[in-house]
Amino acid sequence: MGKPNHILSTLFNNDNSSGVALKNKILKGLIFKHLDQTESASINELSKELNISVPKTTSLITELIEEGLISDYGKFESTGGRKANLYGLIGDAGFILGVDVKKYYINIGLLNFKKQLVSQKNRIAFKLENTAESLHQLIQIIQNFIKEVGVKKEKILSLGINLSGRINHTKGYSYTFFHFQEEPLSQIIQEKIGIKTYLENDSRAMAFGEFCNGEVNTEKNVLFVNLDYGIGLGILIDGKVYYGKSGFSGEFGHIPFFNNEIICHCGKKGCLETEASGNALLRKFKEKIKQGYTSAALKKNKKIEDITLTDIVLAGQNEDVLTIELLAEIGENLGKGLAVLINVFNPELIILGGTLSETGEYLKLPTKSSINKYSLSLVNADTELKLSKLGEKAGIIGACLLAKNKVLSVI
Repeated sequence: MGKPNHILSTLFNNDNSSGVALKNKILKGLIFKHLDQTESASINELSKELNISVPKTTSLITELIEEGLISDYGKFESTGGRKANLYGLIGDAGFILGVDVKKYYINIGLLNFKKQLVSQKNRIAFKLENTAESLHQLIQIIQNFIKEVGVKKEKILSLGINLSGRINHTKGYSYTFFHFQEEPLSQIIQEKIGIKTYLENDSRAMAFGEFCNGEVNTEKNVLFVNLDYGIGLGILIDGKVYYGKSGFSGEFGHIPFFNNEIICHCGKKGCLETEASGNALLRKFKEKIKQGYTSAALKKNKKIEDITLTDIVLAGQNEDVLTIELLAEIGENLGKGLAVLINVFNPELIILGGTLSETGEYLKLPTKSSINKYSLSLVNADTELKLSKLGEKAGIIGACLLAKNKVLSVI
């Protein structure tokens, strides 16, 4: 793997440091963590915030500059009127890799230390199945991307992978996909890739990306709804991501909402997903086509059995009448479910993300109308409904930021 770089060896490796060396390592880690949160700070600000003497802070800053982790941003006006040097992280000193696994493709990207997405590849062909072959293909895609971007593996601090279903993010287990061995899935992938690896539920990671870099500004209580083939939910309460006791919060799509005989993929009947998800849209679309309806999604000699959710979404974006009518039905059902969440959580903001949200107002308007119809007016008056700002980037950015935070949390 080559000689380890200063980022990992100095701050994040569990080496056998002791005494002064260990203390300096911890203090430099705290400085790094603070600069990651604040973007820049002066020596006096760091000294005061971290309760380190000014001479000691100066010495540590000098070492971090020599190690290529931070740089001097120059002099800026300070609160006291005197100009002070500000210091911040160097963007390309290190990177975090984020992998967002969808049902039929993968999005992958590299985030630098200044939280900028420096490389990204979307919709890499992939079929998510609970098989060893599918896991092997996932690992190969990650390895190929690392080779393509040309960044030394030693400069990649951590790897975050989003998967749908039930994820134990603290121990790295997936209970829905690739649960073949006693070892945590994160450990299995880490051994193959050679980078510290963390797992996260896809909806929660997308939500975190949107909370940090998307539509969320000052809001502290936010719900992010991931509308793909299924329905997932990310919850922000008082500015913090809510996991629940076992880490499985957000199973919004499996509320038993409808008195139908449709079996959800979870094995139960009548879940919200059976009438308000991408799978529901796909089923309803195929039923209509069999009844004699037409759609632009079937052009180019495409057979009905080969139609994907993406095909229908694209048709909707091109004003396909059938798709727009079905989206109105999906939005009505979704809004009814969201009305329950609004009555329970009284959130400031609900963000619609995922593949279905790409249909824009065709989904948002009927959803909003349904929310108004079914929720308490006094409660929903304070809830704003928005579409995801980050789109396909939400999952990548969320995976990167969560993986970075996991590494920094040990400091």
